Amino acid sequence: MRRKHTLFWALVLAMALGSIGQATPPPDDLQTFWQKFKTAVINGDKETVAALSRFPIGMSYGIRSIKTKPDLIRRYREVFSAQTNAVKCFGRKGPEKDESDPKKFSVACPDQGGNEVVIFEFELTRAGWRFVALDNINE
Repeated sequence: MRRKHTLFWALVLAMALGSIGQATPPPDDLQTFWQKFKTAVINGDKETVAALSRFPIGMSYGIRSIKTKPDLIRRYREVFSAQTNAVKCFGRKGPEKDESDPKKFSVACPDQGGNEVVIFEFELTRAGWRFVALDNINE
């Protein structure tokens, strides 16, 4: 009886550990993700920025979305330099959690006039935090 009981619990433990190994990896910690993303933007590392993005990336009103990694690499300056200086902004600003949805955060950056209206949006996905949209609330 004791042997069966031990065998039973060993089997339960093995199944639990096996299912943990097959599960989706835990999502990145927000601060870890932000540090990677911010550093990639500041360094102009387009490959890393693309790897930390979910496609399609939504764009401001009237601007077509960015559908693929090559599209992001081609339009990189449009995303991070045209409406705001993301390098300068990301060096000073940090993530602001969405109060209504803990799986979202944003970073508000100033436009040419100094108004914080250019919003970089991020969401927690199965793969971890990802850059998902750019919005200009004045457009």
